[in-house]
Amino acid sequence: MTSQDENGPSDTSRTPVLAATGLTKSYGRVEALRGVDFELLPGEILAVIGDNGAGKSTLIKCLSGATTPDSGQLYLDGEEVTFRNPQAAQDAGIETVYQTLAVAPALDIASNLFLGRELRKKGPLGGLLRVLDFAEMRKQAKDHVSRMGIETLQDITQPVETLSGGQRQAVAVARAAAFGSKLVILDEPTAALGVRESGQVVKLIRQLRDNGLPIVLISHDMPSVFELADRIHVQRLGRRAAVISPKTHTMNDAVAIMTGARAA
Repeated sequence: MTSQDENGPSDTSRTPVLAATGLTKSYGRVEALRGVDFELLPGEILAVIGDNGAGKSTLIKCLSGATTPDSGQLYLDGEEVTFRNPQAAQDAGIETVYQTLAVAPALDIASNLFLGRELRKKGPLGGLLRVLDFAEMRKQAKDHVSRMGIETLQDITQPVETLSGGQRQAVAVARAAAFGSKLVILDEPTAALGVRESGQVVKLIRQLRDNGLPIVLISHDMPSVFELADRIHVQRLGRRAAVISPKTHTMNDAVAIMTGARAA
């Protein structure tokens, strides 16, 4: 499913992994989304930027099943879909990492990777007594972290409450990548992180893309956006103002479009 807005046609050569047409969402008299189109292409990092009140959060909630749009359509691999709740989106292969991370500090890294998807022991212990298979979860978690090349998570049995902010972000991203078969949505992944830890998260995001997993990146961190994104969806006043590329536009251009100082 592809679409076209006032700023020109979208890429029509590939079927988007996730697309939306004409999304609207109102909260009383406030129109959060006003006919938004959206396309995430295979294997790309698509950044979503916009000023406060532009509708970024509402758009992402609609894409991830956290909010149901008032009108408009969603498409996954070209097929129309409806997500009534976040679980429906997860079942379809869409994982979202929100700014709050939703990790369990008292649990170890392995338990957090399998949070809500815990493995049980085989046989009667798992079936009747519902005993969890911690050894297998730790083995799979270690293999997954290793395959992703996450060097900051050395001890898979380490409690998350002892980790730094960047390491906790890595745990949340690793969990999303482990179960996001279609795509991962990252909400402000470098917020409140120092320069070094932000660099580690940027490296991790690039690794996910290199492994073939498309990513939606919501961020106010313009240097990271222009370092990572293949394309940039600019949201303004509840509409898609433009879809631009770091190859054709500068950060100043993006800010000007975002604020309405210039057209795309």
